Amino acid sequence: MRLRNVKGSRDVIASNEYVIRDEQNMKGKWHELFGNDNPIHIEVGMGKGRFIMDMARLNPDINYVGIEKFSSVLVRAIEKQEIEKLPNLYFIRMEAEYIENVFEKGEVSYIYLNFSDPWPKDRHAKRRLTSVQFLERYEKILAKGGGVTFKTDNRQLFDFTVEQADEAGWNKESVTYDLHNSEYVEGNVMTEYEEKFSSMGNPIYRIVYSPK
Repeated sequence: MRLRNVKGSRDVIASNEYVIRDEQNMKGKWHELFGNDNPIHIEVGMGKGRFIMDMARLNPDINYVGIEKFSSVLVRAIEKQEIEKLPNLYFIRMEAEYIENVFEKGEVSYIYLNFSDPWPKDRHAKRRLTSVQFLERYEKILAKGGGVTFKTDNRQLFDFTVEQADEAGWNKESVTYDLHNSEYVEGNVMTEYEEKFSSMGNPIYRIVYSPK
């Protein structure tokens, strides 16, 4: 499970060359780290890293930053990156609500949210990564023309997400309630959860949207 402790994970994260530890000092300096002016894409809540590593491998002309708050799963992504050593991928262990402290205005070209924690209790709605509160944070760091793709198998969370997009006044570029049986499936890169849930016959919901 995601929250299970992995012995030694914090030590691995603290010493690994692919993990940024002084992330707040990186604000406005990410292109210096990557050594190029390629666009920067981030995944918030990257889990074990399958999706973002596949994306980095497929798109060497894009820089990727994976954000994950749980050491126990981040360390699995680190293990994979230690083998592949993708030059366009780094990780951060942090809470997503501090994202504005890490990226400068307009520094991020695109954001991916995949199978995020639904925080099912109403009193926790602001913690959902697709809430209006988080959309406001994303808008502050997104470059002009940038946007967000969100995927989930949770219909309640997806309905909430669509409502929040409307409330925030964002443009909904595409909304699908069955991604794998839609025109949008071509070129779709799956996450571990997506492969698992879709193999069980669960529909995958996806929205692509951007600030006006």
